[in-house]
Amino acid sequence: MAEVKPFIATSYNQEKVGNLADVICPPYDVVSPSEEIALYQKNPYNFIRLEKAQPEFEDANRDDRYIRTKSLLNRWLDEAILVKNRTPAIYLHDHFFSFKGKEYLRRGLMATVRLEEWNKMIIRPHEGTLAAPKADRIRLLSTLKANTSPVFALYEDRGQKIPPLVERERRKKPIINTTLENGERHIVWEITDAELLNKLNSFFNDRPLYIADGHHRYESALVYKREQEALLRSTTGQESFNFVLMTLVDMADSGLLILPPHRLLCLRSLSSAEHLRRGLEKFFDARSIAYNPFIWDEVDKMFARDEANLAIYGLNDNLLYLLGVKDYAAIEKLMPHFHSEIYKKLDVAIVDHVILGEILGVKDSDPNIDIAFRYDREDALRRVIDGEYQLAILLRPPKIEDIKAIADAGDQMPRKSTYFYPKLPSGLVFYYFG
Repeated sequence: MAEVKPFIATSYNQEKVGNLADVICPPYDVVSPSEEIALYQKNPYNFIRLEKAQPEFEDANRDDRYIRTKSLLNRWLDEAILVKNRTPAIYLHDHFFSFKGKEYLRRGLMATVRLEEWNKMIIRPHEGTLAAPKADRIRLLSTLKANTSPVFALYEDRGQKIPPLVERERRKKPIINTTLENGERHIVWEITDAELLNKLNSFFNDRPLYIADGHHRYESALVYKREQEALLRSTTGQESFNFVLMTLVDMADSGLLILPPHRLLCLRSLSSAEHLRRGLEKFFDARSIAYNPFIWDEVDKMFARDEANLAIYGLNDNLLYLLGVKDYAAIEKLMPHFHSEIYKKLDVAIVDHVILGEILGVKDSDPNIDIAFRYDREDALRRVIDGEYQLAILLRPPKIEDIKAIADAGDQMPRKSTYFYPKLPSGLVFYYFG
């Protein structure tokens, strides 16, 4: 199954950059334009300059920004802002964070993993990819010769064999211990003991890995690997481009938090709302609750008992509608036949195919309708109340069992089905093989 290896990491020289909290950044795909500006201004060595190559007005072609980023990487290496380690290692990463007043710890292992074609089912995705972000990652990877941010992957450890293996490492001095402004804390230990590295390798040798986040990064690395193989014609399989940087987290980890991507819609016209109301009656049993800040306990109870699959706000003033499927057989007839049975029962699939597709007639990239995604239900409702959007569709949090079942079936969930919170940071250590 998966081949997990230690790697020669590149990381910041903390004596030169000072507090690492000022230089690490979120991954490229969640940084808004305003956040990007703030990161640029925060520190001249902030990792956003490598993670997200930006075009400039003077650029003559689309590759100029990547070439400029490569020059910056070389300069930081020459100036010892970044240093390349001498010893291959796997890195233990404790990520502390809070959500809704509760404290969490998510533990991961940062390593390189052999790239495998999807059809081998060694690395298993649960979502598809889009062309534009994949093209960006391919250009960055091929120019920098680096994985600037890790793929986030999951594994099963039913016998809990990993915790006792790494517990001794946590008693050693970490190489990184930093706290961000938002309260997140990152502690990283370097594992170089040959016996322990062999045990970790053996553990992963007989099990698959499931991509939680970073599908575009993985596919980009896979494309780059194919390109290099075609270019070189003869390879050993041990070249650096055969591997990709991953952070591996146990599916049963208590800090594995998955948020539901709620949908926000601007409808074509006011008549669409009435049409939606009639369509919902055909497929769902509905119960309405007057919105107030204290309704969430009742909503959660109905979600937990499967009395409601989702909730909609915006059909009538101040009413939140909880919707339960009347007849799954009728719902499944609206799903593409090639999808698995587990897919056809997913809440997010029901929203996409029944509410958006069947009732509202929305197709992918429909220019006549504005769809946004938010991961906090109160924020989603507030945006409707404030008139920014007309409708909020609230989903239940995805279950890790469903994500695994979809991946095991070789199927893929609809886009924006999961949000693993918080995102892994970029810039703690990275895989540079240039």
